[in-house]
Amino acid sequence: MIPLRYSLILAAALGLLAACSDNTDSPETSTAAETATTETPSAIAPAAPEAAPAEVTPEREAFNVIEVARFDSPWAMTFLPDGRLLVTEMAGELQLYDIDNDHTGTITGVPEVEHVAQGGLGDVVLHPDFEDNKLVYISFVEADESGLGAAVARAELALDDEGGGALENLEVIWRQTPKKSGDGHFGYRIAFDDDGMLWISSSERKEFDPAQDMNTNLGKIVRLNDDGSVPEDNPFADQGDIAAQIWSLGHRNILGMAFDADGRLWAHEMGPKDGDELNLIERGGNYGYPLVSNGNHYDDTPIPDHSTRPEFNAPVITWTPVISPAGFIIYDGDQFPDWHGSGFIGGMSSMALVRVEFDGENAREAERFEMQRRIREVEQGPEGAIWLLEDGTRGGGSALLKLTPAE
Repeated sequence: MIPLRYSLILAAALGLLAACSDNTDSPETSTAAETATTETPSAIAPAAPEAAPAEVTPEREAFNVIEVARFDSPWAMTFLPDGRLLVTEMAGELQLYDIDNDHTGTITGVPEVEHVAQGGLGDVVLHPDFEDNKLVYISFVEADESGLGAAVARAELALDDEGGGALENLEVIWRQTPKKSGDGHFGYRIAFDDDGMLWISSSERKEFDPAQDMNTNLGKIVRLNDDGSVPEDNPFADQGDIAAQIWSLGHRNILGMAFDADGRLWAHEMGPKDGDELNLIERGGNYGYPLVSNGNHYDDTPIPDHSTRPEFNAPVITWTPVISPAGFIIYDGDQFPDWHGSGFIGGMSSMALVRVEFDGENAREAERFEMQRRIREVEQGPEGAIWLLEDGTRGGGSALLKLTPAE
């Protein structure tokens, strides 16, 4: 384990270059969005304030950073009750990492994964009753003759005595519909709420209009029972079919979701060119994309701001310049008591860890910690440390990092 206590001049220079890059996992081009075919009314929300520049804090003043291990383009992680760590690698490997013994074993039984520029094997989350049922949920990109799409599967995790294990009785319980060509904007984050409901972010696959189309689950946040069935109390359940899955719509590319202590769901998403967002997710809410955004298209075609269309839910925070958000926790551990209740968002192009403070239904960026690395994933460890995965694309080192209080 190598303590990282001093910034490198070269890394800082790279960070400045990355902050000027586009707001995607890989280069993206776009044209003006066509008029969406379907709109669903939602509650009126005020326009979001643009995030004020936060204090940029060298990491050594706030916490110690230890590089613990490296993986091959990791995307997500989750801790097992025994303290070991499940880590997904985009190419399709699910790794079991024993932190105490610095040992990595492989979990077999992962379904066939299509590894493309912005997708592959994605999120990994434990069922809330994992200790009893051993159920693990994974998201991944799959392919067929019609194209690519994200899917979510659940399986029983059977661990062996050699530091590895297998996924058994795997079943796919949800799919993006329809599949599309192209290699980006899958979203496919997974979260559980306190009632055991399954939440999935489904991005719009760079197709714009599906985010407003109730005949597709693209550009939506989906709410399901833990077996993939549709709850009867979903906001559009009476419309049946795909619409019944949908909790909110009008999203672009959601790469982080987290519930606060009061059960509110927060989600961040990448804007197009500028205008990254943090949203408070409301039942049946329409967040407006591609009809409104606080950014423009990559060819500089303007998109009306949220303030021009008050029928759409406006973001609580927007970021211009972008942070390229990925990964998200709301901290409730003991190692950083001053940060209890704060959100932590990884920044890829910004090469930062962003701390957000919440006040009921309001939020603001409180601090930004320079990491000189593209931060893909954020998790809270069982003892209250904050753990990060460095993104493996664009020259990233794919490191697993542990943050502990500064001495």
